[in-house]
Amino acid sequence: MIAVIDYGAGNIQSVVKALKFIGWDCIVTNKKEELLKADGAIMPGVGSFGDSMDSMIKTGAKDAVLEFIERERPFLGICLGLQLLFPKSEESPNAKGLGLLDGTITKIPADTGLKIPHMGWNSLKILKHDGIFKGIEGEPYVYFVHSYYASGCDPYVIATTDYGIEMTAAAAHGNVYGCQFHPEKSGPVGLNILAAFCGTEAVQ
Repeated sequence: MIAVIDYGAGNIQSVVKALKFIGWDCIVTNKKEELLKADGAIMPGVGSFGDSMDSMIKTGAKDAVLEFIERERPFLGICLGLQLLFPKSEESPNAKGLGLLDGTITKIPADTGLKIPHMGWNSLKILKHDGIFKGIEGEPYVYFVHSYYASGCDPYVIATTDYGIEMTAAAAHGNVYGCQFHPEKSGPVGLNILAAFCGTEAVQ
């Protein structure tokens, strides 16, 4: 069973639908006792860094997530869920993130000449073809919606994308993974990434 963490940041049902499509039961929760029974956990999110951290604290999701990760079970943060793994973000300078990965969340520069937010399909340059990218070949296209990205985190970067500048598209450290893109909205490639995370066979 996969726990989908609900801390009020939305974008939950598309993740639930994708998990069910690849054959996984899931539970939507922010309760520690339910989360700790799960085989893996996914933290999606759309919204602001500061508001989401406040919500995680108020709902108890922050402590639940930290304990789950400490038990070395697979954990995946998606979009804002990736950003919250870091200590801080330019979006909310006074907010403290989970601090599980070193680095900072930085606004996409305006001088790239490209629209912000970065919204749409972009190719991945995969640096490590294992973990969530097991069985993923070439430079597949995945779906992004974001204005901020993880920087200063080179040791953790497992995939990048080019949007005027090279940006972190995915990061990993131990049992913790994060995708700046939305695998649940990225067609068969995204479903195969979720399947790899869950430890099941690739989706045809």
